[in-house]
Amino acid sequence: MRKLIIQIPCYNEEGTLQQTLAALPRSVTGFDEVEWLVVDDGSTDRSVEVAQRCAVHHIVLLTHNQGLARAFAAGMDACLKAGADVIVNTDADNQYDATCIEDITRPILEGRAQIVVGSRPIGQIAEFSPLKKILQRLGSAAVRIASGIDVPDAPSGFRALHKEAAMRLCVYSNYTYTLETLIQAGRNNIPVMAVPIRVNSATRPSRLVKSVGSYVFKSILTIVRIFILYKPLRFFTILGTLLLVPGVLIGIRFLVGYLSGSGAGRTQSLILASILTLTAMIIYAAGLLSDLIAANRVLMEEIRTRLVRAEISAAPSPLRTLQDMQAPSAAMSGTSNKEGAPLR
Repeated sequence: MRKLIIQIPCYNEEGTLQQTLAALPRSVTGFDEVEWLVVDDGSTDRSVEVAQRCAVHHIVLLTHNQGLARAFAAGMDACLKAGADVIVNTDADNQYDATCIEDITRPILEGRAQIVVGSRPIGQIAEFSPLKKILQRLGSAAVRIASGIDVPDAPSGFRALHKEAAMRLCVYSNYTYTLETLIQAGRNNIPVMAVPIRVNSATRPSRLVKSVGSYVFKSILTIVRIFILYKPLRFFTILGTLLLVPGVLIGIRFLVGYLSGSGAGRTQSLILASILTLTAMIIYAAGLLSDLIAANRVLMEEIRTRLVRAEISAAPSPLRTLQDMQAPSAAMSGTSNKEGAPLR
C-alpha cells in the first residue's frame, strides 16, 4: 500500500484555500491512498474552517505564526507520522497547477529520485519582477555551488519527497526552506531532479515578498547563511584571502621602500598591512573551527534521522483526522504537537 500525502502550509488563506483544495486530486497514479494535510500556521481568519469544510484528512495547528519554514517542517513531521510514503508540498495560494502532481511523483515511483522539484517557467510568469527573476537565478546558483545539485528553479516550493529523504532533512531557517533543504540533500547524497511544471495566475501578492528591499536583503542573507553553514571553510577562506592579498601587497610595498631607503613616513602602510594580515589569519582559523562544527552537525543530523525513523515506526500517529475532529473532544484529550498546540 503506497500512501501519498499532499501538504499545504497555510497562514490566513481563507480567500484562496478552498480554490487550492478543490484543484487537488483525490487519486494519483501509482498510489493506493491519497490524503490531504493542512498546516495552519497560527491563522487568525477562517482558514481552519475552510479546510474542515473541504474534507481535509489532517490539520496540524501551530500555536502562533512561525513562518513558512517552520510550517513546512511541522507538516513534514506530521506526514511521516501519518504513514506517508511520498509527500507533496504545495502552496495555499494555488500558485502551482495541481495536475502536475503526477509529474513530480513519477520519478520517485520509478526510483529515479527521492526529491523532485517542480521548475516553474520563470521567464513566462508576468507577476515576477525582473529583480525577483534575478534573485531566483542567484538562489539556484547558490544551491548548485554549495551542493552540486543543478536545479533550474531551486526556490520552488512545489516538490515531492520520498519518506526516506523527508526523514533526513532538517530545516534551520525561519524564513524559507527551499534552498536549504536542497543543499542538505546534496550533502547527504539524496538523488534530486527537476521536472517542468505549469503555474496558475496569481491570486494574491507573495507573502514572502513584503517589499523589494526586504526580499533582496533576506534573499542575500539566506544565500550567505547557506555558504557559512554548509561550505564554511570555502567561505572563510575566500573572505580571509580578500583581506590577506591587499595586506601582503601593502607589506611588500613598505618593504621595498624600506630597503631602498625611502620607507620614512610609511609607518601607516606597515600598520595597515599588519592589521589586514592578522585579521585574515583570524578568519582562516574561524573557517577551520566552523568546518569542524559543520562535520559535527552532519553527525547530529544522522542521529536525528535514526531517532525520527524509530519514532515513526514505534509510535502511533498523533494526528487528528476529519472524523476525529467531529468526535467528542474528550476522546482526543492529551493529544498535542511538538509546539504544544492541539492537533485536529
